[in-house]
Amino acid sequence: MGLNGTKTFALIIPRFEDVDHAFYAEEIVRGVGTTASRLKADVLMHITERNEHQDWLKGRIADHNYVDGIIFADIDNDVETLQKVIATGIPYIVLNNIFEEPINSIAIDNQKSGFDVVEHFVSAGHTDIAIICGDMRVQAARLRLEGYKEALAKHKIPLKKEYIQFGEFLRTPSRKAVQQLLSLPERPTAIFACSDVMALEALYEAKTQGIKVPEELSVVGFDDNPINAHSAIALSTVSQPLKEMGRLGLEKLNQICDRKIGIPAQALLPTKFIERQSTGQKSA
Repeated sequence: MGLNGTKTFALIIPRFEDVDHAFYAEEIVRGVGTTASRLKADVLMHITERNEHQDWLKGRIADHNYVDGIIFADIDNDVETLQKVIATGIPYIVLNNIFEEPINSIAIDNQKSGFDVVEHFVSAGHTDIAIICGDMRVQAARLRLEGYKEALAKHKIPLKKEYIQFGEFLRTPSRKAVQQLLSLPERPTAIFACSDVMALEALYEAKTQGIKVPEELSVVGFDDNPINAHSAIALSTVSQPLKEMGRLGLEKLNQICDRKIGIPAQALLPTKFIERQSTGQKSA
């Protein structure tokens, strides 16, 4: 603990393309930052590599003499190294992940969100429903895919492997994924893109190919990212409370440090479907 009883927390963020401008990272930082200001705490931000996490255990990140607690913005599926951090005894909390193990975590209900998107498509008459998945190292991406599959199974809609494409949450892979989907002999009438960045690529490619949205193709994204304002067609999307996840994560971590709440401290936050112009009834 610092001078005058000030706590110092480490915020660990995975390195990914445009991390300095990524909507996810920006919202988490906002949520953590505003909460730290209110708690009169300091936050040290550390960018970690995606495939190598030994830095979580090196230097002063996990040293209780310098840091009062760690908040992980994500762990990229690396539970093994996380368990080593937990074993040091330093207070911690993980964002954007849920666990069967007793691990402190705050997450978005991604599986239900993916399920709900497909439910929306089905209610509009769609059965040829594709998905563009994000980076499968991220639990959120895997759970959105699981929700998609679960909803198809509920409605007895056959799962077509060619309807499952991967965009990595990035523009170029997403554009290629859309091109692959739209070139199929039986192309989908609806696409669930697991981020707004990927969904916008679907809208751009549909326009390039002269495919009308939503008359011939419905598209749903995920995030409610401000970049949607640049789209000629207002994007239907899923709004997730990222800033709230950051806020609640640091609040819970602070309470864990003060031993005011028991552990594991866990919460699952709901999302909200926002219907705009990119979705509509399947044409006859």
